[in-house]
Amino acid sequence: MTSKSADAEEGIEEPDPGATPENTDLLPLADVMRVCAVLEDTIDQLSILNYIMPVHYETRQNLTMKKSKEVDSERKPVEGFSVVSSSPLSKEENKRDQAAKEINKMQDLVFTKPTRQTILTTETLKKIQMDRKFFSDIITDTLQELEESNTYTSLLDALGQESANKVHFYDVISREENGRKQIKSLQKQLLNVKREREAEVLSRSEYIAHLKDQLQEMKAKTNMENRYMKVNSELQVSQTQKKCNRAEELLLEEIEKLRLKTEEENRIHMEIELFLRKEQQKLEEKLEFWMDKFDKDTDMKQNELNALKSAKASDLAHLQDLAKTIREREQAVIEDRIEKDKARKKAAQDKLELKSAIKLQAWWRGTVVRREIGAFRLPRRDKDNGKDSKGKGKDRRGKK
Repeated sequence: MTSKSADAEEGIEEPDPGATPENTDLLPLADVMRVCAVLEDTIDQLSILNYIMPVHYETRQNLTMKKSKEVDSERKPVEGFSVVSSSPLSKEENKRDQAAKEINKMQDLVFTKPTRQTILTTETLKKIQMDRKFFSDIITDTLQELEESNTYTSLLDALGQESANKVHFYDVISREENGRKQIKSLQKQLLNVKREREAEVLSRSEYIAHLKDQLQEMKAKTNMENRYMKVNSELQVSQTQKKCNRAEELLLEEIEKLRLKTEEENRIHMEIELFLRKEQQKLEEKLEFWMDKFDKDTDMKQNELNALKSAKASDLAHLQDLAKTIREREQAVIEDRIEKDKARKKAAQDKLELKSAIKLQAWWRGTVVRREIGAFRLPRRDKDNGKDSKGKGKDRRGKK
């Protein structure tokens, strides 16, 4: 069966799961015949596998009848193709007859070995039968399609669907494994939590027992304290009652003393009130006297104040006149000083101008005489005298 499958794989290329009938090429007739032969051989081997599979003895007769019908149904597409290849099909029929005889013998041998049937479980046998039937159906459809249209689209479709189912199956297995791991982890966590809870319950039980012991001790201690407090309270009540009686007596004595003191204070108050009334009358008389005196003194002082105000007004007017006169005299003095200063500055300016004019006139006269400008000319002498005079003049200028 392995060699035949290898031949089939050589004759048919590995299909693409995404292939469609539109992109599948038609096979030549010779390739179709070779592929059909290989597929028929594969169908025969699958039929033989069905016969040699260990099954329950009660269902052996029913399975044998079913397999014979399958063989007949498998022969029908081959008969349709017998026109093209008659000689190879007749050989295949002889092979099937021989295979059927060998299958009967092998079934007898198989059913004589019950240990083999016990090894393979019912689920495994069902899986094998389902896979065998699946392959047989696919090959039968492919063989029929090759005989009809020289294509193998059904094979490609089946392989694509099987690949998708396989991927889905592996996904399911992976999810199941992850779920099992999570369940184990959760079980482990649950066990740890149970242990922690048990330890916590044990510790709390011990703590409760300890608290019960403490409660018993506290009850006993509380009873003793209650008895002590009762006796102590009775003693304190009796002592307090004695103290209250003594305090009441002292308060009564104090009240009597306060009553006597109050009577004395009332008498003193009456005497003081009488004395104060007399003093008030005297003070009222003094107040009237002083009020009259105040009015008289106020009128007198007001008259004096009016006289002073009038004197002050006259003095103020006189002072204002004096101040005005002083300001006028000061203004006159200032103006006189300004006039004198201007006259002094003007005299100095005139003197300076006169002096400058005299100097200017003297300089001009000297220049005119020296340069003999206009009518101002020196009388001419002899040349020698002239030279001497020029030399003297130069000497004079040099000295100057």
